[in-house]
Amino acid sequence: MNKNQRIESEMIHGGDAPDHHFGSLATPIYQTSTFSFETAGQGERRFAGEENGYVYSRLGNPTVTVLEQRIATLEKGEKGLAFSSGMAAVSAVLTSLTKKEDHIICSNGLYGCTFGLLKMLEEKYSITHSFSHMESEEKLRSCIQENTTCIFVETPINPTMKVIDLSMVARVAKDAGIKVVVDNTFCSPYLQRPLELGCDIVLHSATKYISGHGDVVAGLVVGKEDYVQSLVKHEQKDMGGVLAPFDAWLLLRGLKTLHVRLDRHSSNAREIAERLQAHPKVKRVFYPGMDSPSQNAIVEKQMANTGGVISFEMKGSKQTAQHFMDQLSLIKIAVSLGDAETLVQHPATMTHAVIPEQERRRMGISDELIRLSIGLESVEDLWDDISQALHQI
Repeated sequence: MNKNQRIESEMIHGGDAPDHHFGSLATPIYQTSTFSFETAGQGERRFAGEENGYVYSRLGNPTVTVLEQRIATLEKGEKGLAFSSGMAAVSAVLTSLTKKEDHIICSNGLYGCTFGLLKMLEEKYSITHSFSHMESEEKLRSCIQENTTCIFVETPINPTMKVIDLSMVARVAKDAGIKVVVDNTFCSPYLQRPLELGCDIVLHSATKYISGHGDVVAGLVVGKEDYVQSLVKHEQKDMGGVLAPFDAWLLLRGLKTLHVRLDRHSSNAREIAERLQAHPKVKRVFYPGMDSPSQNAIVEKQMANTGGVISFEMKGSKQTAQHFMDQLSLIKIAVSLGDAETLVQHPATMTHAVIPEQERRRMGISDELIRLSIGLESVEDLWDDISQALHQI
């Protein structure tokens, strides 16, 4: 493939080798659990790592390999690895970088299940964690301990939509000799490429924008080849969180339209965010590019567009927020994001309910906060639905 191709072309052609598929333009689905050997000696060589080839789909599958190569190409990384869910990817990465009594620094706000994983690691293995606003090098450096092994960042943060300066985080981590892991789910490689900003590992819940159709659960990791190969050998092979070939095929199909979809997600979301900001029943809107000058500068520096997720606080109470949601018709109440359909959810009682109230409030997640994943519908139809729901509260 031409290395100078732009990302829109790489989403369609990256990592594929049609000549290996009998001329099939679409990547075939290798729906098999195991692979036969021509001889016993060939089987021995493959298990010994002396010969390349497939052995068993938990250890590698041709359809999945194309996906892994494509996501590595898009993220400008050396090697990709596919998992059965976003949380399988997060779990594999964090357990690979830590041992008993190590320490992790996290952005001040995380997906609820990531928070739950950190609590489990602390309770079972004494792997502690602390949170940082990551607003400056000085504040971030002050969080580093002797046993700190990695910095885990969501940006934009779910659901407050705060953005983190990844190049600044990467500088601090490099000086300290620790790794930076970035959850790039909300942006995808089309809007943000953390490895190009100096970070070490990038991961995705591919369930979201990479799929784009709400019909697959998957996770992806990209990093240096030696690191990802160690994940294959230990966290994936032995823990078993592998992606099925059909799910990999669905993601390959989704990637082909990712750039077109995200352009529409972003333009729709920006229009809805501006209208919400002007509405008298809305207290505050959280959306990249609509914050402080310092936040907006980070968005301009590291994001190609502003994305499709908006959070906003209602004037009133939890009941006010939930009543608004119940009045929606076109927009569905559901806890994913990145789908063609617009989805609404209440973080304090849904995606982040596992986080204790005091922690939630410290993260900026109030009972009045609502998260919208803006889809591909007509922006006027979306606003009509939101407007009539606001009118009823």
